[in-house]
Amino acid sequence: MHKSLAFFTGLFCALLMSASALAQTNVHFLNSSPMSGNIVLGIHEDGELGSFAGTIDGDTNGGLSHILKASGFSGKAQTTKLVPAPMGSDYAQILLVGLGAKDGEISDLILQKIGGNAVQKAVTAFKVAPPMIFDVSPEVAAHIAYGAKLGSYYFDKYYTAEKRHKSQESLTIVTNDSTSTSEFYLAELDPVANAMWHTRDISNEPANVIYPESFVERWSAHFEGMENVTIKIIDENEMLERGMGAIYGVGRGSTRPPRMMIIEYMGGDEGDNPVVIVGKGITFDSGGISLKNPLNMWNQKFDMSGAASAIGTVHALAGRGAKINAVGIAALAENMPGANAQRPGDVVKSLSGKTIQIRSTDAEGRLVLADAMYYGDMTYNPPLLVDMATLTGAARGALGADYGALFSRHDDLAEKLFEMGKITGDDVWRLPLNDKHFKAIQNNVADVMNSGPSAPGASAGAAFVGTFVRDTTNWLHLDYAGIAYSDVPSPTKSSPGSRAFGVRLLNGFIKKYYEEK
Repeated sequence: MHKSLAFFTGLFCALLMSASALAQTNVHFLNSSPMSGNIVLGIHEDGELGSFAGTIDGDTNGGLSHILKASGFSGKAQTTKLVPAPMGSDYAQILLVGLGAKDGEISDLILQKIGGNAVQKAVTAFKVAPPMIFDVSPEVAAHIAYGAKLGSYYFDKYYTAEKRHKSQESLTIVTNDSTSTSEFYLAELDPVANAMWHTRDISNEPANVIYPESFVERWSAHFEGMENVTIKIIDENEMLERGMGAIYGVGRGSTRPPRMMIIEYMGGDEGDNPVVIVGKGITFDSGGISLKNPLNMWNQKFDMSGAASAIGTVHALAGRGAKINAVGIAALAENMPGANAQRPGDVVKSLSGKTIQIRSTDAEGRLVLADAMYYGDMTYNPPLLVDMATLTGAARGALGADYGALFSRHDDLAEKLFEMGKITGDDVWRLPLNDKHFKAIQNNVADVMNSGPSAPGASAGAAFVGTFVRDTTNWLHLDYAGIAYSDVPSPTKSSPGSRAFGVRLLNGFIKKYYEEK
């Protein structure tokens, strides 16, 4: 590259990097509601008015009750309706939010969707979300606030037109017991929301901003000041010294060298083996020499979503001071067709000593995972080893945008994660993995091949990753190529971009089954 061109390219990337990450929405809790302006008001399905709504109704001689009846608002969970404030009040407009039956059972996930839906409708109606008033218990209010924070996220940092900005600087939640609500929210829920926020931010950034080295820099900054955290980085030179030929081979075609980022959070008992979470971190996937179709190549910036979620999960655990030892490993590389890129037919040697024939350079995610999984398994001897990856189009074809594909050798483990998916909203569906899939990746030149077997693609990919994990290790493989990102909004994810899939799933799973009580 010409020196002047290299200078300006570097300068351009530096300017983009200097643009700060999106400021997170701050959630505040109050006991008293404002006396004027617009408000969001929670209404139960049975029509019984809580103390806040009852005060408004009393001050307006039944005006709120009349509006509720005239508008036909039922209070059904997740419904909303914008109405004028009753005569006699100092409010302008009220966004009614349905809370469901007051005495009915309602899941935490539905409460979170109520909060997210409410803030999104409020921003549409008012541009800035007004105070949200809910006459509910502290834990219920906290989950509504959690959903509201997740739903308020919008990746709009590169919009130059102010009218396109939807991100909220702050949200105010009014409830009967703001102190207890705030304590529970800050201890259990806000750290997970913060981690998902960071995960979405990093996943949504373009590949000229987030690449292996800058991924490391951005996450390192997010962990600053956190207790019991140690960060280790393996660069390309150390990869060669250690014999990490699989990850190094993927990154060798790019001018941006590969990295392995290891975050150790030791919040449990000293000496306890940590759970290990490994993420595929292809910061841009051109396919390498086996070039992808250019039409949709732009969205290959999301091919590092697994690494972002793996590190994000550890951030959530550290943020809430979880009594667990946990390690997150990001296997980072940019897959480019440079002059030094590996070729179809090449043979590389992995950290495990196993040799791999490269059939397709576009089956690169399993290669970076091979070295990272073996490193995590052998270094930490974990009670649980999970890998997260946007690995195969086959998983997307099988499950669409509804589920992440789940593979495991362990039926009980898989069933528990499936159930946690339903609780947290990160749904997974188990796909088959058996001896035939492992036999299908055997190769007549090297030990295994990274592509080309007759077995189903998602199962073959899982078998390849599992080849580098001991049979005795509790292992879960998540392939979520179809749901890492979406342009379709949901109550807890504004459109467009990353879902931060897996962070709340694994946080909940680890908390229930592995964290000290």
